[in-house]
Amino acid sequence: MSLKLVGAIGYPIEHSLSPTMHNAAFAALGMTDWRYDKIAIPPDILGQSLRELRDHGMIGVNVTVPHKQTVMRYVFVDTLAQRVGAVNTIDFRTKKGTNTDVAGFMDDLAAHRVDATGQKVIVLGAGGAARAIVYGLSQAGAQIGIVNRTPERAKELLDSMMAAGDVLTLDQASEWGAALIVNCTSLGMYPNTDGCAWSDDVPFPRGVTVYDTVYRPARTRLMAKAEAHGGQAIGGLGMLVRQGAAAFQIFTGVEPPIEVMFEAVRAALAQG
Repeated sequence: MSLKLVGAIGYPIEHSLSPTMHNAAFAALGMTDWRYDKIAIPPDILGQSLRELRDHGMIGVNVTVPHKQTVMRYVFVDTLAQRVGAVNTIDFRTKKGTNTDVAGFMDDLAAHRVDATGQKVIVLGAGGAARAIVYGLSQAGAQIGIVNRTPERAKELLDSMMAAGDVLTLDQASEWGAALIVNCTSLGMYPNTDGCAWSDDVPFPRGVTVYDTVYRPARTRLMAKAEAHGGQAIGGLGMLVRQGAAAFQIFTGVEPPIEVMFEAVRAALAQG
């Protein structure tokens, strides 16, 4: 039996839950000839490592920090990934790079019955995670306000996406009238769970939905603020699983058992 290998590359990569959910999906579907690994690749050997993985017959990889933008120079980048400015999935058979983070985020919003069409949405952060989210929101016709420590970076992000929106301070954001706040920073992520992307010194809007891309812990301080002010809070677990499910289909051509993937990740997180 010839083993079909896929995996995740990043640096560091030890924390990745992608092998957990993909291998659980393979097992559930009886795809015993497939395996998903995680591979630590330092930035200075990225190009060489990609060639070696491809030459050794690997089918494809998911890409995480810090490689999502740098990796674009080594693959044929599809239109979606070009517009986002980041690649998170590579198919070595076609040498094509794409981005499943957009679908992961937008599909999870829809799963929670959140419609951003025509809504005001505040995005906290302007880094790699924000790029796919701002793109998806702009395609939905949302008006986007970005809060970031470096306003110039926030403006560049809006301009590069040709997105309708504004660069805001947190004080301005609190009075902006947003229906949705999306945290694209790592503030509040384990083990620094005391962190919060919304300062305690700034009033929090009432009745707003918060989507926190952090999935560990399952309930962040930002999510708690939303609920304390009469709003809805959604963690980032769904985006993680749904972007992985989209990549699974690219690699295998098979519809993924998404509930199996959810259960596997939840079980892994429960174990600490």
